[in-house]
Amino acid sequence: MSLKDKIDLSSLPQHIAVIMDGNGRWAKAQGKDRSFGHQEGVVSVRKVVEAATAIGLKYLTIYTFSTENWSRPLEEVRALMDLLVSAIYKETPDLMKNNVRLMAIGNLSQLPEKTRVTLQDCIDQTSANTGTTLVLALSYSSRWELTDAIRQLAEKVNENSLHPEDITELVVSNHLTTRNIPDPDLLIRTGGEKRLSNFLLWQLSYAELYFTDVYWPDFREEELYGAILYYQQRERRFGKTSEQIIYKQ
Repeated sequence: MSLKDKIDLSSLPQHIAVIMDGNGRWAKAQGKDRSFGHQEGVVSVRKVVEAATAIGLKYLTIYTFSTENWSRPLEEVRALMDLLVSAIYKETPDLMKNNVRLMAIGNLSQLPEKTRVTLQDCIDQTSANTGTTLVLALSYSSRWELTDAIRQLAEKVNENSLHPEDITELVVSNHLTTRNIPDPDLLIRTGGEKRLSNFLLWQLSYAELYFTDVYWPDFREEELYGAILYYQQRERRFGKTSEQIIYKQ
C-alpha cells in the first residue's frame, strides 16, 4: 500500500519547497563522481514532480542552484549548467503532457546565455498550463533577494512614488522574486542537514520544516508522500492557541 493512499487530499499543503541535498555524498557512496549524483538527482526531480501532479499539488519550488554554488570548482559549475540545459530540454514534453507550468526565481542574469534561452523557452511553452507550478530557484539566495527588494523600495522612496510609512509586509512581499506565488506551507530538506541555507527566509516564516537523512537521489514518490503525511499531522496555529484553532473550525 502506497503512502499516497493515506494522504488527505482535502488538506494538502498549497506550496512545498525543497532543498535538494546529498547528490555528491550519494555519488561518493556509490564510488562515482559527483556529476553522477547530479544526474541521478534529475531523476528524483522528475519523480517528485510526477508525484506532485498526481495528488494535485499547486506549487513546488526546488532549490536548484544557489548564488553560493557559483564558488564551486569551475568544472562542476559548467557540468551543472550543461545538465540543467539538457534536463530542461528533455523534460519539457513531459511537463506539457502533465500540464505543469514552469517558473524560475533568482538572479537569472548570472546564468549562461544558453541556459537562460533554454529556460525561457520552456517557461514560454508551459505558461498556459494549469496544473502544478514548478518553480526553479536558480542563482538564488534569500539575502540577495531581500537586498534587491530593499533597493527597489529605496529607489521608489527617493522618487517620491512611495512613502516609508506605506511600506508594509505585503509591499515587501510584492517586491520579492516570489510575488504572486503563495508562501510555502512545507519545507523539505534531504541529506541530513538541518539548516535553511539562505533559501526563502522571508517566505518560510510559518512553514513546517521536514528534515530527512535520505540523500536527494534516493528521494522519490514515497518519500514525498511521507513528508506530506508529516505535515498533515502538524497543528498550524500561526501564533494562536490550540483552543482558538478548534473554535474557529
